[in-house]
Amino acid sequence: MDIGAGSAVEWTVVESGIGPLLLAATAKGLVRVEFHAGAERRAGMLARLAEQLGTRPVESASGLLAEPVRRLHRYFAGDPRGFDLPLDWSLTTGFHRQVLRELATGVPYGTVVGYGELARRVGQPGGAQAVGAAMGANPLPVVVPCHRVVESDGGLGGFGGGLETKRRLLALEGVLPEPLF
Repeated sequence: MDIGAGSAVEWTVVESGIGPLLLAATAKGLVRVEFHAGAERRAGMLARLAEQLGTRPVESASGLLAEPVRRLHRYFAGDPRGFDLPLDWSLTTGFHRQVLRELATGVPYGTVVGYGELARRVGQPGGAQAVGAAMGANPLPVVVPCHRVVESDGGLGGFGGGLETKRRLLALEGVLPEPLF
């Protein structure tokens, strides 16, 4: 997807309670969050992002990422206010975008929703597997909280950042108990 000639994509890495996160933003808003953004993986992440957006990301220079960074720091400090940030949805379309927007606005901090319930909310009863695919393709995890989507039997389901990361995010939000060690 091309974001337009002359459009800048800025990136930075933020240390968090779940490890380093790569954040990228355009003038429209936050466009990408990636887990496990250590130095050894960063070049691959940035190359993939350049391919997806049709422009080479540059390390944060103009302040596009200042507010997302502040909000993430507050979130990992236990602030339940949410992310209310401008988001650039250009990395998702169709059903996936519809599901992710519902997730972003309809599943607040400290709550969970089942894959099937989320499918019903977007008018696709029986679409639980398609919701799972949308969660797996979420370009904005944590900010668009795919960690809050669980199986109907109470199982965690899958998670692109790994199940331990999902457990830690749900514990941070008070949905699961903190691990003993």
